[in-house]
Amino acid sequence: MTKNRSIDEINQKINDGEAHIYTAEEFKKLIKADDAPSFDEVDVVTAGTCGVMSGTAAILNFIVSEPGEFIRANEVYLNGVPAYAGPCPNEWLGSVDVILHGTAHSIHDENYGGGFLLKDLLEGNEIDVRVESADGKTIENTITMADVTRAQIVGARMAFKNYTAFTNPNNEEVASIFAAIPLEGNLRGLTFSGCGDLNPLQNDVPQNVIKEGRRVLLNGAQGYILGNGTRSSTEKPNLMLSADLTQMDPYYIGGFKTGQGGEVYDTVAIPIPVLNEEIYNNLLVTDDMVDIPVSDIKGRHLPLDNTDYGKLWADHDLRPRYDDSKCRACDKCVVEEICPTNAFSRGRLNLTYCFGCGMCANYCRNDAFDMNTGSVDLNINGKDVDVPIICRQSDRLRANKMSLKLKKMIQNKEFKL
Repeated sequence: MTKNRSIDEINQKINDGEAHIYTAEEFKKLIKADDAPSFDEVDVVTAGTCGVMSGTAAILNFIVSEPGEFIRANEVYLNGVPAYAGPCPNEWLGSVDVILHGTAHSIHDENYGGGFLLKDLLEGNEIDVRVESADGKTIENTITMADVTRAQIVGARMAFKNYTAFTNPNNEEVASIFAAIPLEGNLRGLTFSGCGDLNPLQNDVPQNVIKEGRRVLLNGAQGYILGNGTRSSTEKPNLMLSADLTQMDPYYIGGFKTGQGGEVYDTVAIPIPVLNEEIYNNLLVTDDMVDIPVSDIKGRHLPLDNTDYGKLWADHDLRPRYDDSKCRACDKCVVEEICPTNAFSRGRLNLTYCFGCGMCANYCRNDAFDMNTGSVDLNINGKDVDVPIICRQSDRLRANKMSLKLKKMIQNKEFKL
């Protein structure tokens, strides 16, 4: 006989303090130890993912001048990052509505973009604003989050279930959004995204509970699933999500420099209520069961070989260790220049900003950074090659922290299923 339980039954167990709630990381560890809880012993699993999510946009309203100073905004720049004025003209009100793309790049610095700007806003930093108005005026001012009257993140394409890993078999380096710097040729490195068996959509195939209208945590703020995202498919689903930017934690959102300029990363956690045995069985997936194609970064959709997340993540380090005694204070620090999140500056590693991408350990000339990011055995054009993992565009540490935050919120009755 098939076992079933309802959301109301689980919520009642939560209210009574009797619900069995696991993070995806906790649940997977028990599976790998052959000690997985049975269907009757698990009510909710909180799954999470963190990574570069190019579909991120913010809708903002903020005040830039006294009423009557300009008729309406035609062009708006925030720290040099273009934001698209409208849709409401706010005629003569001194405020502007804008849509900011997380992938928009500053006109002053290609590596500074919407992701870095959103983090700066959330951290309370002053933002330089320039408005070019319809009546030919230029208004310049500074704002902080206190001047923002409304801010909403809308992610058009988030929390991908499936990704592709990339390497470069060509002779010349290739600049791409899928690598922190132009990817060297001749198979010198591999870059990948995805949190594997922690990812919400990987744990709910084919989306039995991850549906439109369900609550989620987006960068620490409670939000909702608006539906499946752009370019989503049955085999490669992703989600359209939304939440209040002002309620977000800057730790979980930020900029990420790539070979094509600044990008944006986000962190998502979604509860999976275990309503029936099918949902339970889908949660038994582990990294080694999740295949990922490896493609030519220049062709993108030309598979060279396949691997799996078990090989990509394995027991590899999630954060680097920095030994300042090995630092030679180079005139031009390679790590400071290429660190995607600006976590290393002036001889100091800021682990709050660190994404665990592995670039520092792979490129420091003096081996001042110790981090095992691993390598992958591939067969490319009939030749066996061991390709080092040089860049990860997803962060399992943040994904785990967000999943744990969601678990505690559910236990504390701050987040209702």
